Amino acid sequence: MPSQRDAGEEFAQAVAIMARLRAPGGCPWDREQTFDSIRKYTLEETYEVFDAIERRNWTDLKEELGDLLLQVLFYSEMATEAGDFTIADVIAGLNRKLIRRHPHVFGDEAAAAAGNVAEGLETNGIDAGQVLRNWEQIKRLEKNAQVKDEESRGRLDAVPRGLPALLEATKLGSKAAKSGFDWPDVRGLFDKLQEEIGELEAELAPVEGKPNAEAVASEVGDLLFTAVNLARHLHVDPEFALRETNARFRRRFATMEASSEMPLEELAPESLENLWKAAKQQERGGQ
Repeated sequence: MPSQRDAGEEFAQAVAIMARLRAPGGCPWDREQTFDSIRKYTLEETYEVFDAIERRNWTDLKEELGDLLLQVLFYSEMATEAGDFTIADVIAGLNRKLIRRHPHVFGDEAAAAAGNVAEGLETNGIDAGQVLRNWEQIKRLEKNAQVKDEESRGRLDAVPRGLPALLEATKLGSKAAKSGFDWPDVRGLFDKLQEEIGELEAELAPVEGKPNAEAVASEVGDLLFTAVNLARHLHVDPEFALRETNARFRRRFATMEASSEMPLEELAPESLENLWKAAKQQERGGQ
């Protein structure tokens, strides 16, 4: 296995390569990129990491993690060019954060030197639950140090607008809940789902004319937002729940294609439904 020194040398070379690509005479495409143009690739690479993990394909995961690391190098090089920060600043900040949030590993003195101001934390022989509680307390105190800035912002401003929509909705609901603005129990969310379905049906059946596309989209959004908050109450990650559903749909649809003697588009709706039911039954039988 490579040593830490080997890893450091490889990382330094990666930083140098990225700088060369962005330098005069480097790659025209890389030189044209901006923070905004790279964002979509960062999201794509993140999901490709998820996919490799779900497939348990460690060779692919190694490659995808490299692609994800490239995004960090890219942003850091652009920030260096603008004089904002360097990759060394990124790593140093991460190192300090890891040390100050792990006093049970590095010791109270080292954690304090890295900026931990929490006092009286239980750190000896603790379990994962206590580690999480310590982490949250340390993190909360870090944010309190920025209270002046936070006072000028709304509570929801702390949720990045650029998150994937499902994750953003989850975090918005969680933040609002801390102010007491939340459904008291799951039953209320089921009622809210029915309410949103009714409002969507109403928009789809106007008294006169065609449905208003903008209003329909708005009601679909409200329905999805409510479903995400239901998942939050049930302690289900909606992103991963939907990814698993997508995977099931892929498997079942592939079974339909393999089982049919005719192209699916030539079949009647009843035949398609029967194939779907058979695919579901086959999958369940194999579990």
